[in-house]
Amino acid sequence: MRERLRVAKRWVVKVGSSLLTADGKGLDHAIITQWTEQIAALLNDGREVVLVSSGSIAEGVARLKLAERPTRVDQLQAAAAVGQMGLIRAYESQFEAYGKLTAQILLTHDDLADRRRYLNARGTLSTLLTHGVLPIVNENDTVTTDEIRLGDNDTLGAQVANLIDADVLVLLTDQQGLFNKDPRSHPDAQLLERANASDKHILALAGPAGSTLGSGGMRTKILAAERAAQNGTTTVIAHGREPNVLLRLRDGEPLGTMLTSDQKPLDARKRWLANHLRAKGTLILDDGACNVLLTRGSSLLAAGVTRCSGEYSRGELVACTDKQGKLIARGLTNYSSDDTRKLLGSSSEKFEQLLGYTGEPELMHRDNMIVLQ
Repeated sequence: MRERLRVAKRWVVKVGSSLLTADGKGLDHAIITQWTEQIAALLNDGREVVLVSSGSIAEGVARLKLAERPTRVDQLQAAAAVGQMGLIRAYESQFEAYGKLTAQILLTHDDLADRRRYLNARGTLSTLLTHGVLPIVNENDTVTTDEIRLGDNDTLGAQVANLIDADVLVLLTDQQGLFNKDPRSHPDAQLLERANASDKHILALAGPAGSTLGSGGMRTKILAAERAAQNGTTTVIAHGREPNVLLRLRDGEPLGTMLTSDQKPLDARKRWLANHLRAKGTLILDDGACNVLLTRGSSLLAAGVTRCSGEYSRGELVACTDKQGKLIARGLTNYSSDDTRKLLGSSSEKFEQLLGYTGEPELMHRDNMIVLQ
């Protein structure tokens, strides 16, 4: 099963606050150096990596010389604003030494729940990965209260993994992985090397969340693995201070707990498109477009669409039929119904002239579409 990590192309690595901080006194630059070296090696090995990093509030608490983590939301947001500067500066300076470009991405859970913002975030991350850039993602704690009050970056890591169709999600923590008992009170507790992420019984093995600096815990990691598994992503929970943990995982060494999914990422996404969303509109295709979709599995271009019915926004599900009304495909559209009507029958070179801006070259990308014939 560890062979999955050997061949995994796209990685999401999440690092928690308890690992990033030096006894509550700001960032631990020595451990950041270790992860930087490992991630740079993954990038040099041809892997694509997105880093989801906690630590902004903890760093802000240290910079503001606060005696303890505040409880008021405005103070937490202020700490996050101050700490985010130090967090990104630490990463950028470290990766520069390896010739790697980094990009800061601040998200809220609402960004990933809204389909238009979801597609915007997906497009940005995909473009950055194409250019070999390392995106560093964090919850936007300066404007949201979700993570501060009861959320966690484990969930954000799973959402990012689903967003970019990651092969593997690595949750680095201050524990070795998931045990069959609480190892703090049971010396005979045994580490579970592998489990099914969809197995409801494993959630009962996870203890309550909470450390003084972080907002997550083993329970949130199991829930994150379950969420990631819905898109076919394999999750590994491992100790972040284990020497060369990321490179050893890449090489198939059995570290931590691997939570597997029975679904391949693309298959899981296609099933979601086929069964779990209601179409908000319909595109009627000409014979040529129908043939291309059915025989080549290509993206849908505006040139092959003759009519658009219904009212919908960018990112919503739209059905595709032939001239007789026979369902050919379903997928997430890159353009609203109003914009689509302006583009009917046109080549992508004319999009800017017709719309006043340059968007995606296709009405519907093949990765966001399922052909039903």
